[in-house]
Amino acid sequence: MTAIQRDRRFYFLLFLLFLVLGSNTLLYRSPLSPLVLPADANWVVVGSLIDLAVVAPLLILFLKRGKKITVKSFIGWMVSGLVFARFLIPSAYFEPFTYVPLAAIGVEVLILLAELGLVVLLVWRLPGIIRWIKSHNESLLFSLPSAVEKRVGNHILLRILAAEFVMFYYAFASWKKKAPAGEPYFSLHQKTSLIAFYIMLIHAIIIETAAIHWLIHEKSVIVSLIMLLLNIYTVIFFIGDIQAIRLSPLCVRQDKIYVSLGLAKRMVIPMEEIKEIKWGREAEEEKINSKETIEFIAKDFETLPPHCIIEFKRPLAASLFLGFKKNYMKTAIRLDEPDRFRALLDKER
Repeated sequence: MTAIQRDRRFYFLLFLLFLVLGSNTLLYRSPLSPLVLPADANWVVVGSLIDLAVVAPLLILFLKRGKKITVKSFIGWMVSGLVFARFLIPSAYFEPFTYVPLAAIGVEVLILLAELGLVVLLVWRLPGIIRWIKSHNESLLFSLPSAVEKRVGNHILLRILAAEFVMFYYAFASWKKKAPAGEPYFSLHQKTSLIAFYIMLIHAIIIETAAIHWLIHEKSVIVSLIMLLLNIYTVIFFIGDIQAIRLSPLCVRQDKIYVSLGLAKRMVIPMEEIKEIKWGREAEEEKINSKETIEFIAKDFETLPPHCIIEFKRPLAASLFLGFKKNYMKTAIRLDEPDRFRALLDKER
């Protein structure tokens, strides 16, 4: 029933969006426009600007994110709507309002300058962030994003920069590091073909880059360069992901579970937030809903079941690709040593 209601709501909003855009397009770009529009059409243009700069952006945001609407995203779509209005409305009618898109673009530029200021602040506080990381005995995968959030802020741009720095660190500066070992550490990948699969992908990308780059280069230099840069970035990401998987095993420390699977996802689970843990066959037989359960299961050539499913008392945030965050109610985990992990959790709890 909930899915049906969501579908109806989506299609209703989509219908309203097409109605707003279609009616304004017909108003200004149809054979009937000279007959419908009055000589003094200022109020009609004002109504169209409200449609394209306020109503349409709100409909798009509700379609994309539901209730999670931010001021920045609204301003971005508002500017897009005003630029669209500038091309849609004939110059004879739009001339009294030419300053409106310029003012909106000015606001967007101010927002971009503010975000640039965050980057400058991050660089300014980098020495303090490095000292904070060194004082905490945690994997850089967890400590750097946490340090940036504490010292600078939780803006999405900062999370993306932190995620990119972590990727380049693991790809280029972590080769002398050894994977931590001992009682609180548990690897997730050693009994799977995940690393071999990544190495195979890296080889395939390198061969594809060498073979296709020159073929496309003869037809379009720009496209070939874009594909080359994307392939290089992908290889760097895979190398960093391999190192992050090796050097950041699951860790149980200070009444928390630090679990990650490379650069793409990580989560900190406080022990007091654990409601229930299902083990063995009970965990294997549970149907996993990807919307409420995050999986820390190393990919193999066959689908592997989880060794345990941990349910939380409340939704907990997980950090995903490029620092994006999403809340989950459960996590499914597969380990190389599930029995030892279960024994440690029973002792900790």
